[in-house]
Amino acid sequence: RIKVVDSSRDTLMSTDYGTTYTKLNLIPGTTVVVTSFYICPTNKKKVVMVGSSINERDQMLFISTDEGSSFQRQAVAFTPETIIFHPKEEDKLLAYCKDGRLFASTDLGHKWTLLQERVTKDKIFWSVKHYTRYLYVTCLIQNCSDKMVTAQFLGKIDHNSLLVQDDYIFVKNKKRVDHHRNRWSLAQMPSPSNDVQIVSTDESQVLLALQEWYQTDTYNLYQSDSQGVYYSMILENVRSTKQPEENVLIDILEVRGVKGVFLANQKIDAKVTTLITYNKGRTWELLAPPTTDMNGKPVSCKVPDCHLHLHLRWADNPYVSGTVHTKDSAPGLIMGAGNLGSKLVEYKEEMYITSDCGKTWRQVFEQEHHILYLDHGGVIVAIKDTSIPLKILKFSIDEGRTWNIHNFTSTSVFVDGLLSEPGDETLVMTVFGHISYRSDWELVKVDFRQSFTRQCTESDYEAWQLTDLQGERCIMGQERTFRRRKENSFCIKGKSYTSALTTKPCQCTDKDFICDYGFERSYTEGDRCFPDFWYDPETPPENCHLGQNYESSTGYRKVMSNTCEGGLNKQQSAKQHSCPLLPPKGLRVGIKGQMLAVASGDDVTFIVHQEQGDTSSTKYQVDLGDGVRTIYQNLTVTDEPIQHRYEKPGIYKVTVKAENMAGHEETTMYIQVTEPLQEVHLEAVPIARRNNEVNLTAIVLPTNANLTVFYWWLGDNLKPKLTLENSLLTRFPESGEFSVTVQASNGRSMVQDTKIVRVYDNFQVIPLSFSKNLDRFNPNIPEWREDIGKVVTKLLSKTTGVPQDALVTVVNPGLPTTADLYVLPLDTKQAKGSVFVDKVNPHKPTQLLYVYPFYHLFDAYPPLFFRKLPGNRNIYAQMHNEKEQEMTSPVNHSNHSGVILSINSRELHGYLSS
Repeated sequence: RIKVVDSSRDTLMSTDYGTTYTKLNLIPGTTVVVTSFYICPTNKKKVVMVGSSINERDQMLFISTDEGSSFQRQAVAFTPETIIFHPKEEDKLLAYCKDGRLFASTDLGHKWTLLQERVTKDKIFWSVKHYTRYLYVTCLIQNCSDKMVTAQFLGKIDHNSLLVQDDYIFVKNKKRVDHHRNRWSLAQMPSPSNDVQIVSTDESQVLLALQEWYQTDTYNLYQSDSQGVYYSMILENVRSTKQPEENVLIDILEVRGVKGVFLANQKIDAKVTTLITYNKGRTWELLAPPTTDMNGKPVSCKVPDCHLHLHLRWADNPYVSGTVHTKDSAPGLIMGAGNLGSKLVEYKEEMYITSDCGKTWRQVFEQEHHILYLDHGGVIVAIKDTSIPLKILKFSIDEGRTWNIHNFTSTSVFVDGLLSEPGDETLVMTVFGHISYRSDWELVKVDFRQSFTRQCTESDYEAWQLTDLQGERCIMGQERTFRRRKENSFCIKGKSYTSALTTKPCQCTDKDFICDYGFERSYTEGDRCFPDFWYDPETPPENCHLGQNYESSTGYRKVMSNTCEGGLNKQQSAKQHSCPLLPPKGLRVGIKGQMLAVASGDDVTFIVHQEQGDTSSTKYQVDLGDGVRTIYQNLTVTDEPIQHRYEKPGIYKVTVKAENMAGHEETTMYIQVTEPLQEVHLEAVPIARRNNEVNLTAIVLPTNANLTVFYWWLGDNLKPKLTLENSLLTRFPESGEFSVTVQASNGRSMVQDTKIVRVYDNFQVIPLSFSKNLDRFNPNIPEWREDIGKVVTKLLSKTTGVPQDALVTVVNPGLPTTADLYVLPLDTKQAKGSVFVDKVNPHKPTQLLYVYPFYHLFDAYPPLFFRKLPGNRNIYAQMHNEKEQEMTSPVNHSNHSGVILSINSRELHGYLSS
């Protein structure tokens, strides 16, 4: 036995059940901090420890093949968060890192290979030998490809949905199941809900819980056929509890050691009761109360008004037991916390035990205890579940009938957990805890071997037969006899002990059958199964093709793993039918990868799926929307891809029509073929009057971009306004500076531009005009207009003496070239010598007039207005012939006098050169 403990910075190991510990000298002369260690489940001699030297930061693995007598050091270039041994092949390892990388080794950690990045923790599963599919990636079912294994999936991933358990793979939120890695199937159950929790998958059957829309803290329990596809309800309203990270715990417990036995807590009208089944949910019964209490006095709890109810909670601490404890090597032994009464009471946690699999119960403690089974249940250890320090434990060697007290330490400790040595036959355990909240862990070894003087012989055992609460011996189609140690035999069962004694098959009876898929049991009409209102038993299955036969259900199927023979066969009268030619139904067309927006020239793979109807004789007419039409035969089952490449941007309507002699169905999808957006330019008047309407316009390149969506972010508002048009009318209710951002998106790319709008209560606007010579060089694009506006503003400021901050020139789109001069209010009086003249007539609208000398505009330097733009294209030339963009000013110009502006070409050249 090996126990490795990280004590401060030293790693200690014990090979004598924890009696003595020795320090591991992993690197001579250097202290190694071990962060975790792992023991191979199939070969306990092989141990892998993860750690690092205090002098170095590199991570190292320490590998032992001789039960820890010696270790080999192996440096690794990653930091493992956890290491996973293969369940059968002892030299195969997986190492998961916090950054999502997953590494694999086939030589016990000496060499590692990076398998995959962006892996979800706790969603790593070893493949099943002899099955071909072994890699699970984050892509949609039926749309995965090798390309997607390395490409990040952009959709929302429910990390808790994927589950690989025994022979089944589940995608719970889609209710998809794959049995034996064969093919995906949609789980068939009478509910559209996708809130599914897997309870059990052993014995080639799925037990799952499903929550309906009307349920909040309960689930319904369903049982499947062997393929995990067809489900029948076996119990309603099982209590559930929501845990952190959206985990859900269902109040159901599979009793280990006896197949087919489950405990469940049912909640109806806020009343929780505990039920037990011995036949995988075919029938459920309330637990019978004990006849006496722990002191031997009769209890007042009598059926049918009073029963025993148990808490079926899992422990948050993995080193202590839950509220109910069972073990595979101790069949029939169940110990749990609960209470007597008409319902389960949360704060009552008395301890009860049964040694005949729930038929009779005894009370053992008044408070909840942590339980540990040693020597196949031959020794039961109990430590009180409390927040105060302890120094005693209790143990029983007669299945809980009598209890002994043992002082396991001289100083009371806060108990953190219990550990038993590997193997069901062990009689050595360790209690670990701390003396105070500031102290280190204390480990106390408790060895019960000295309590026994000999090994058990055959005469020390007696037989007991499994029965249900009604005394029925035929359970799951057979009579089962187990053996247990006699009450007065104090001996060690040991490693060679087996609990099963004999099995005898029974003849089949009505109790060996449950209602089939689509049927519901009616207890008021002779305990019979009737079709549900939504189900037609004569309906052929989905995979029924012309020329094949199928059976319509009688309403019953044998309980899975039931081994009864002969007798009643409620499936025998099933009718044989020939598969009819069914018309296609549930036809869908999609794109591999789910991208509905692609670029010109991209390879597009279409996928056709048909939920119902014949496929072997069905023709599929495919119209790809750009003039290409094809006809396929048997398309949805041959996996023949429909591959296409669109050459021109646009919106294409893709139509698939499925048709056979029985009928037809048609489905349609739309695909966008777009070019990536290159640039967007926001045109907005830089000056606006408070509460006046403002026009915002976005000019997008390339101009043939289709179905562009515009997001408008105004000021500090975190919620944008969305439009399909490239303009927006808005108002600013307050004065000040406001940031305006527009984002243009076409499904494949997004670009944005930002402008500042200054909002005032009062300002003046003067329309400006220019000589016609300027029109010849006006390409009518935003960048050119912005440049001209800056030139004019500076020249007007210089000419008039008005501060440049108080003037803004906005050149208007279109020809002839015109502009608006915005004159803003000044914070201080005008400087002396200004040519600014303000004449106010109380009977006429106020006008602001600037007087300045006129100069002639020469044509010598007009090309200097063309600033260099990013990219390998001449935007001016490109947009010169485009449709004129309209942009209306919020100010009425009819109240202002026109001013003709001429600019001296030499002065203009000097400005641009500087």
